[in-house]
Amino acid sequence: MRILLGVSAGIAAYKAALLLRLLTESGHDVHVVPTRASLEFVGAATWEALSGHRVTTGVFEDVPAVEHVSLGKQADLVVVAPATADLLARAASGRADDLLTAALLTARCPVLMAPAMHTEMWEHPATRANVALLRERGVHVLEPDSGRLTGQDTGPGRLPEPAVIAAAALALVAPATGSAIDAGAQRTVPSGAVVEDLAGRRVVVSAGGTREPLDPVRFLGNRSTGRQGYALAETARRRGAQVTLVAANVSLDPPPGVDVVPVETTDELREAVRRAAARADVIVMAAAVADFRPLTVAGHKIKKDGTGQGPSIELVANPDVLAELAADRLRPGQLVVGFAAETGDSTATVLEHGRAKARRKGADLLAVNAVGDGRGFASADNAVTILDAEGGTVSQAEGSKSVVADALWDAVLGLLRSRSV
Repeated sequence: MRILLGVSAGIAAYKAALLLRLLTESGHDVHVVPTRASLEFVGAATWEALSGHRVTTGVFEDVPAVEHVSLGKQADLVVVAPATADLLARAASGRADDLLTAALLTARCPVLMAPAMHTEMWEHPATRANVALLRERGVHVLEPDSGRLTGQDTGPGRLPEPAVIAAAALALVAPATGSAIDAGAQRTVPSGAVVEDLAGRRVVVSAGGTREPLDPVRFLGNRSTGRQGYALAETARRRGAQVTLVAANVSLDPPPGVDVVPVETTDELREAVRRAAARADVIVMAAAVADFRPLTVAGHKIKKDGTGQGPSIELVANPDVLAELAADRLRPGQLVVGFAAETGDSTATVLEHGRAKARRKGADLLAVNAVGDGRGFASADNAVTILDAEGGTVSQAEGSKSVVADALWDAVLGLLRSRSV
């Protein structure tokens, strides 16, 4: 496959060399087109050595080859990494004042841009408007990562890792080429798949575990880390959705491009989810919500009384947030998805408990997973069986939590399409 790799003038240009290596080692023919200013960061000799092609930046440097037209027309895929604020602005306005922007105007293949810049530049209304316009025209624009930037600055604007960019780019043409890079966070895109198949959808995801206070020091909680919920939010955003993540007691970095609402208790989670759900097409309740809370909360730390006996704690039931959302759809056609962390016992297996819960909760889909003995909570992988509202098996997924997340969104999309929502 012929890939055009554009490189604009940002400190993250060094990562583009690693991206180039990934693409060429996957068997693709990559032609690098840097902007003239980007050569201040990585020189032409580097690009020529790694790509095996001569590198030019201007439209008058090889006039007989008409490169400013031929490069874009002949490409099967265009990737721009890093895409600076200046490059995004010039591309959005249709400028053709160097070889890269001219090639972008002639390209008729998928185009992926990976922005990188300081947070203030990324969040500026002009940049946001340029990104929105490019997306409207069909350009795929990745959300930048959040992290350390130039100097002491930290925040959104960091270039995603090369493997993530490569996987996202190759996924755009996977149906035609069957090629992909395993970045550990990208699924193999099936034939006919649409990468941004959640574009235009608003989704709400809950993650983590709620805590119910006993006193100012102690609480009732659970073992949830929030990793599955965060993977659901990240994959939904990658697939084009507008995502709100309600995070209960999670110690994870916020996913780029996702609106995160921190909460602690079940009541706080319930309120935050319902508030966000008023505009949502899909709600996925991946949080481990406490079934019970103490009837009373001590105003001071509960002390030992010297008798060796612990205090009696009376519990009351918390609201069933998932069942409430399923019974009271806040928008017409809204889909509600739940998770059920189960253990088998003498009365039923994990899946039997899950089927009964699916029928009881009334959610459109329920992802059932076994927990305990190193499975589920605090593990890198997960395995789920996705059930419908009647307890019938829709699909199964096993692997990383991102793989499971993509499988769940596939099931959601299947339901949305069947209902033409």
